[in-house]
Amino acid sequence: MRNRHPERHRTERAGWLRAAVLGANDGIVSVAGLVVGVAAAGSGAQGVLMAGIAGTVAGAMSMAAGEYVSVRSQLDTEHADLALERRELHDSPAQELEELAAIYRQRGLDAALSRQVAGQLSAHDALAAHARDELGITETLRARPLQAALASAVAFIVGAALPLVAALLAPPGRVEPVVIATTLVGLSLSGGLAAWAGGAAVARGAARVVFWGALAMVAASAVGRLFQVAL
Repeated sequence: MRNRHPERHRTERAGWLRAAVLGANDGIVSVAGLVVGVAAAGSGAQGVLMAGIAGTVAGAMSMAAGEYVSVRSQLDTEHADLALERRELHDSPAQELEELAAIYRQRGLDAALSRQVAGQLSAHDALAAHARDELGITETLRARPLQAALASAVAFIVGAALPLVAALLAPPGRVEPVVIATTLVGLSLSGGLAAWAGGAAVARGAARVVFWGALAMVAASAVGRLFQVAL
């Protein structure tokens, strides 16, 4: 019979969703803050635009590099743990079987059933059973460095495009308020969308992103007004 009630869980999105949300929000906030700060310092439209473009390129590369290095470190740790587990299964299979059975006993199975489950899973794929139930490593949540780096960089560029376009279309002398207003709207949408995709409260997700984005732009504007160094 066909499954008439397929379940679609959000955890399978966790890897790329985290990187994409982080990249998009960072792109919006950091480039908006840069544009607002440069505009507050008295720079013209050309200087604001050049600063925003430079910030977008540098930020996207930084996000991609940071995501790749951090997630690659996680993947290296997973590989090292799996290699250790593979050696232990080769050297001490009986001890590893008992270790797996003990895990199932802790989860509520009786001694006989836990050993039976451990034996059957080990006969099918012992390393996969230990990876999942002892180490917490599953295929769905495996570290994927390239995916995380690409998602983060692309999302950063997409997010950064919002304040850049707002600065480009703003009337002369109105770059700062236009970028601030546009950025806050964009942050509310991105925060709400990220919360919806992750199954969280939409309003709460939008509010926290808007709060920190507003704080960043206030700080950038204050720095620009303090130094008044036009580009």
